[in-house]
Amino acid sequence: MLRTVSVAWPLQSVKMSAMPDVVREKSSVSFHQSQVDYQPHSDTIKMEEVIPDFDDSQATFESKSTKALLRATLVYTLCRIQPIVDNSEPLLKLTRRVLGNKITDAILKATLYGHFCAGEDERRLQPVIEELRRNGIGGILDYAAESDIEPTPQNLQPVPGFIQPARVYDYESEAACDHHVEVFRSCIRSVANVSPDGFAAIKVTALGNPKLLERMSIAITESKNLFAKFDENGNGFISREEFEKGYRHYFNDADERLPELFEILDPEDTGLVDYITWSKLLTPHDLPLITKSCRETGPLMEATPNEEEVELIEKMHARAHALAEEAFQCGTRLLIDAEHFRFQPAIDNLVLELQQTYNATDKSEIPIIFNTYQCYLKDNMERLVLDVERSERFNYHFACKLVRGAYMESERRRAEKKGYPSPIHDTIEDTHKSYDDAVAYLIQHSVNTEDKQVELMCATHNQASIEKAIAVMHECGIDRAAPTLHFAQLYGMSDNLTYNLGKSGFRAYKYVPYGKVSEVMPYLMRRAQENSAMMGNATGELAMLRSELFRRMRKTIGMSS
Repeated sequence: MLRTVSVAWPLQSVKMSAMPDVVREKSSVSFHQSQVDYQPHSDTIKMEEVIPDFDDSQATFESKSTKALLRATLVYTLCRIQPIVDNSEPLLKLTRRVLGNKITDAILKATLYGHFCAGEDERRLQPVIEELRRNGIGGILDYAAESDIEPTPQNLQPVPGFIQPARVYDYESEAACDHHVEVFRSCIRSVANVSPDGFAAIKVTALGNPKLLERMSIAITESKNLFAKFDENGNGFISREEFEKGYRHYFNDADERLPELFEILDPEDTGLVDYITWSKLLTPHDLPLITKSCRETGPLMEATPNEEEVELIEKMHARAHALAEEAFQCGTRLLIDAEHFRFQPAIDNLVLELQQTYNATDKSEIPIIFNTYQCYLKDNMERLVLDVERSERFNYHFACKLVRGAYMESERRRAEKKGYPSPIHDTIEDTHKSYDDAVAYLIQHSVNTEDKQVELMCATHNQASIEKAIAVMHECGIDRAAPTLHFAQLYGMSDNLTYNLGKSGFRAYKYVPYGKVSEVMPYLMRRAQENSAMMGNATGELAMLRSELFRRMRKTIGMSS
């Protein structure tokens, strides 16, 4: 069923205040005077748009069995009890100790696991994917087994002649990473087999030691800080004069290396270097060569990987490339999940490398690699615009998933503990605005881009954001079935959004976790804790479930529905 609604939204409110004005002027990405380059006839668009009726419980649940609805009602009710959510791990351990694994797994399959997971393997996935497909919904397969592979380096001993300590990493974690590659490879093939128009999701922390990701992220951040120090006038570009002055100040081999370095950074002899060029040349190999000439020991030198770490980082990149190549050969799109803030710069650096290779316009007609942007981060819009500009400059399709973010409370606690400013927006309203602005910006960019595909996945349970996205699509003349915009929700949540979007012809997807019960439960418990506020406010979904159950009951006993 469809409903006609009035959507009022000031599209030109998207601000890019974090971007230097000179970068805006040079960039080929379309925006003007800190706003999305889209000018409606008035300050506020008032439009009549056909939007799915997200309150239609019958249309939402008509393909579900009564047993499934009763289970959903039970699960939602339990997830609203905060002490159960907060203590889920010790409660599960107690249940296994008292009842044993077999009975506990049977209980979980009938409740939490059965509601939020599609099954243990590809064979059990098949009927779930088929049911979704009948309702116009695609699948995003996620092998959701989690393991904690954060070994602490031990036996730190200084290496003579080099300031970096020799770190002994747990090579069992390397074996686990190799195993994860095969698991993800199987997931990619499963998408090709059971959901050819679907996606596979992977986590970079499963491909390499998270401690290394964190150190690489520090190095990338410090490299960005060094760029800012070289850029004395803050215009977003480093002139030849600024580069020479900064290099002589921080490094002791200026006479030997300056001409060569600037030629590498400015091959077209423009006299300027921007951050995109600066950051593209940042590889694990580069850092030791650069920092060995530092005049003083600082954060960048301390974060520089040693020889062993460079090798491990390169192995991680090789694993990611192997999965990207597998996805390319299978025609499966690959979603790279966002993770904790302390890992994200290294993850982004890797994903941008993958995108330039596998999303290249001369290699693929569609984007294969999707990065994920967390809109609760204060710098999200700045990074998004820079990355769109990268895709224009280096000629590859841009594709991303937008989420609000799942680690808000832990990120704020960590920032307070470590003594740095919280990277998270101060209010939920700021996060909502960041999300909606990013959607509008990317949809408009897709219209202005002629020779490249732009694909955006709105991974959100926020109905208002979905309606605003549909409004922008309509105003930009984008068909609802076009690949520009996908919508996605977690399996077992917000069915009123996904099913009604799918039945109305939009590109709707479910994020479908699967795996063995014992391996998936840590994922489910983390999801429950991360989304506790959303689950605690599931009054609307519970009301819709009860409405449909009562409708079926009335129909069964012969009462009018």
